[in-house]
Amino acid sequence: MDDGSTDDETRDDDGDLPIPETQIMTERIRNDEFPSGIDFLFVLLAGITGVAGSYAVAGYTRRFVVAPIDDAVVRLTPGEIVAFVIQNVGEQGHLLHIGLSVLIATGLFASAATVGLYVARRVGRPAIGSGLAGILTWSMVASITADPVLAVGAAGPVTVLTAVGAAPLSASGTDPSRRRVLVSSAGALAFIGISLGLGRLVTTTDIGTQEIDEEVSTLIQEAEEKSLDVRGDIPGLVSSLDEFYNVDIATFDPAISPEDWSLTITGEVGDDVTITFDELADMPIERRFITLRCVGESLNGKKLDNAVWTGTPIKPLLAEADPGGKCGCAMLHAADDYFVQFPIEALEDGFLAWEMNGRPLPQSHGHPVRILIPGHWGETNVKWLTEIELLNEEMDGYWEQRGWHGTGPVNTVAKLWSDSTLDNGNIEVVGHAYAGTRGIESVEVSTNGGKTWQDAELSEPIPGNDVWRQWRYEFEADGAHDVIVRAIDGEGTTQPEEPSDAFPSGATGWVSKTIGG
Repeated sequence: MDDGSTDDETRDDDGDLPIPETQIMTERIRNDEFPSGIDFLFVLLAGITGVAGSYAVAGYTRRFVVAPIDDAVVRLTPGEIVAFVIQNVGEQGHLLHIGLSVLIATGLFASAATVGLYVARRVGRPAIGSGLAGILTWSMVASITADPVLAVGAAGPVTVLTAVGAAPLSASGTDPSRRRVLVSSAGALAFIGISLGLGRLVTTTDIGTQEIDEEVSTLIQEAEEKSLDVRGDIPGLVSSLDEFYNVDIATFDPAISPEDWSLTITGEVGDDVTITFDELADMPIERRFITLRCVGESLNGKKLDNAVWTGTPIKPLLAEADPGGKCGCAMLHAADDYFVQFPIEALEDGFLAWEMNGRPLPQSHGHPVRILIPGHWGETNVKWLTEIELLNEEMDGYWEQRGWHGTGPVNTVAKLWSDSTLDNGNIEVVGHAYAGTRGIESVEVSTNGGKTWQDAELSEPIPGNDVWRQWRYEFEADGAHDVIVRAIDGEGTTQPEEPSDAFPSGATGWVSKTIGG
């Protein structure tokens, strides 16, 4: 019998008053009848897709929301932890702070989605809740990255996932939650995959290519001819751009065009001096072999490389700035907020480089301009250099604030990088040796644990006063040998035997290895 009610109404407990379906759905939302596991899944998907959306529009650049978060994580990490990670995890340690930064960004976006879901349930309007989640996400990204336009990339997917998660159950309670979860998860995964592809396209940077000039080609050929003919797999006397080691305080490199770059010399000067890239390139040009070594590497590590650098001396620019007589040191500042301090005397020998092996500096090596300080640890050779501040008193640089003492001259080292069995049955051991501007006079090898020493064969010197040399030694394979190598620098000083860790002043000691047997 028809009781006069419609499909969109039901009666209250007394069977008298019709209750609209929309009111039932609102009550269920307010009474928090969604399973908590489903809620968690939707806010998690919102957080992840928000990060993916930011990557899709910004790529792996400093406009990606994770980049400034990563800067903050690196800056706030205590020096003791940084030192521990460098020594025990090595170059893969950057994955730890990147992973933490991604989790922080995901958590921020998931929090925005959580607020959106809560509001949607309180007011019974999914559109209001999801809109709020989107606005919160956009506000966070815009403030973090200072790029309100690209912030939409993160806000969009957070808004969508919050709206899907806030959609109400049907009046009969037969909402197909499992289907909604599966479809949403599949859609989120597809979005993440597309975002990864788009992000890689956005990340691609073209710094230009050019034909290597004749002088650089001649220098590289000369170095190749002076490299030793060895069986072991070690670099020649010039490292390729792909081989050259790379260490930064953060993972996201500044992207600066030559047109936008300038260098300012300020502080204790008569007049500030600012120079553009075109003005710098018009100065007298030199090509130099210069070797770099990382202060944080292990004793026999491979963060040691050499290249031909094209640039100009910085001394004329310092003279133009007319530093005061009290000026005794300089603080170098980079576009990635890195800063290094060292004596002004060392800076006067500095070299502003814009090419590496005849090519424009790769972005990861400081494009468009970096400074090279002869004989000093690689970390003082500031990339993306933007300012030189001359000071009348010393101040701690970035790594000094974290307990390192890496701005002094490099330690002398002979590396044992490879051992091979030759066709005649003998053992060949090979490596590189480096002592900064002191140069390498000789390398000695002991095959009996240091009881006796023999001179190794050295590669002919290449031009320059801050370059490495290859060494090679061959001996009979008649059982196990405790092989030790040490270098003697150009001042006649033998590489110190006493071992020390990289922290705080660079690794020292003799490299040893048991070979044969």
